[in-house]
Amino acid sequence: MTAAYVHVPFCGRVCPYCDFAVVAGRDGLMDRYVDALISEIGMEQSIPALDAVFVGGGTPSRLPAESLARILQALTDRFGFADNVEVSLEANPEDWTEELAAGLVRAGFNRVSFGAQSFDPGVLRYLGRQHSPADIDNGVAVSRRAGFASVSLDLIFGAPLETPASWSATVDAALKLEPDHVSTYALTVERGTALSRLVSAGAAAPDPDDQADKYELAQRRLVAAGLDHYEVSNYARAGHECRYNLNTWAQGDYVAFGLGAHGHVGGLRRRNVRNLDTYLDRVAGGERPELGREVIHGWDQELERAFLGVRMRKGVEVGRVAPALLSDPEGRQLVDGGVVAIRGDRLQVIDPLLTDAVARVVLGLAEPDQALSTRT
Repeated sequence: MTAAYVHVPFCGRVCPYCDFAVVAGRDGLMDRYVDALISEIGMEQSIPALDAVFVGGGTPSRLPAESLARILQALTDRFGFADNVEVSLEANPEDWTEELAAGLVRAGFNRVSFGAQSFDPGVLRYLGRQHSPADIDNGVAVSRRAGFASVSLDLIFGAPLETPASWSATVDAALKLEPDHVSTYALTVERGTALSRLVSAGAAAPDPDDQADKYELAQRRLVAAGLDHYEVSNYARAGHECRYNLNTWAQGDYVAFGLGAHGHVGGLRRRNVRNLDTYLDRVAGGERPELGREVIHGWDQELERAFLGVRMRKGVEVGRVAPALLSDPEGRQLVDGGVVAIRGDRLQVIDPLLTDAVARVVLGLAEPDQALSTRT
């Protein structure tokens, strides 16, 4: 399976919690940026036809449908699309119109993921969002009428002013729209963001215990509504799992284009520059806009495979990680404590709330031979 990621950095304003490669107030550069994306796509080596495309941001829905169609055409011309390709777009509800949705379906998009975040107006204001709950309802309805095959909602829980009742109402409101896919993410304070500066100045920070309760509430409600909890933060109706993300978690190949984009092909990981002017200038000069690259191989590749794979609720093939885990004191504690199970050829995290803790232990594992030789 192969995939492509395309990054669109433009936003109406930058949300206080966001640490992605985004810009606000620079929409005048959109046409030049699309031209640069198309040029960068033309610089990429040939890979098999794409099974999945994900256009993320930023706010891709700020671009006209015609510009997004040009990007898809460039990908098709360079790589080709497999039959039944998944073509996803992130969107803000306030951008969504009948005209835009119809134009995107004509261009080849068949999946849309709305940054809904919350159905509580107060929480939306805290998060710096510009849409209303009614805009979310409208976005889903318009997408269905336009012919999108799959509609997803992203939700954020754990803002300090969000009550348990507010979060419960958000989950209920999301389910009422009958989405095909739902992602739930805990609000995190990332270094360098406006939110981090507020918290450093004394503002309330998200409470981990509160977030754990809200995570479990969402898990119960979404699973009871018939969505499969297929990844630690993601739920889907049968056949609507995000193929682009599945490929990423399986350490698959994906090319990536645009500001700050990260790609991985054949064990080579590349990342692009995060400054918009630098990106545009480099591509205009016929140069790849890379910031750096690294080759992932050997034990590092094995650890990364497990690190990504433990996010899947079905677990990950044990490979060489199981012996290392059992030889490591922290790893042994996780297994003996029932946090991690090794069942046949699968390694599985039992309590999804502890996935990040397990992943950190996995990344620090020594190679099995080394681990065994150092034990007394």
